[in-house]
Amino acid sequence: MIHAVLHDSKDTVAVAVVEGITAGTDMSAWVMDEDQLISVKALQDIPIGHKVALKDMANGDTIYKYGVDIGKVVAPIKAGEHAHVHNIKTKRW
Repeated sequence: MIHAVLHDSKDTVAVAVVEGITAGTDMSAWVMDEDQLISVKALQDIPIGHKVALKDMANGDTIYKYGVDIGKVVAPIKAGEHAHVHNIKTKRW
């Protein structure tokens, strides 16, 4: 089962595409540009349509989604954690 997708191999987050991802789930994520699967263990519940971190990131790190810079980390994120407005902000303001 594919739990999440990412478009570009440099993406640091993937998007959950199934419901019911709970902490402890061994997730499979499909890297679309390389047509390969990677694995990450969910450390938190990840709602469908939300982002999951693929690597540990520190304050100020850039978040990549769909191969594009979508913002910066404002609170440390571990691989497998929910990546959302509580730990990511836009760089625009």
